[in-house]
Amino acid sequence: MFVMNEHLQSSLSARLKMNGFSTGEEDSHGPPDQICCLIDDGDRCQKPAGNASYSKRIQKTVTQRRLKLQLDHSARHIYICDYHKGVIQNARTKRRRKDSEDDSNETDTDLPEVDLFQLQVNTLRRYKKHYKVSTRPGLNKAQLADTLMKHFKTIPVIEKEALTFFIYMVKSNSNKLDQKNGISGDNT
Repeated sequence: MFVMNEHLQSSLSARLKMNGFSTGEEDSHGPPDQICCLIDDGDRCQKPAGNASYSKRIQKTVTQRRLKLQLDHSARHIYICDYHKGVIQNARTKRRRKDSEDDSNETDTDLPEVDLFQLQVNTLRRYKKHYKVSTRPGLNKAQLADTLMKHFKTIPVIEKEALTFFIYMVKSNSNKLDQKNGISGDNT
């Protein structure tokens, strides 16, 4: 079996890259002398720069998510390290509470997030009608879901009572719809 030493491998890799071919390994990192162009909480990142760039879209995400990252304007490039790429991607995928909730002293740390946007518009309208939630006319799905989420969070739930009732309904093999229709849980 043929084993290449490091110098021969990097030389071959450089030649292949010049000819338009890539081994894939060198694609995940920028030039070896470049370090990440970001300042993280006041300190310049010293990790090697990857192939991800600090674009306008990424800057917008960083600003919206209030990450303590900023571009070091003395850097001659806009490439960021893999660590900060992951931090930004994680921040982008996490659902954020709305600004009005961020400004208040509410904490939803132990409450699961319910995404009403996943429901169909007709379901959202039925929810609105059932709870008599007043909204301005002509809301799109996102606005309606946002308004209904604010209402949903105001509904008081006694957790112990809800869990007890749920377990009872599961064990008795019935639900409220059966009770409304006069069907007993025992008739299966």
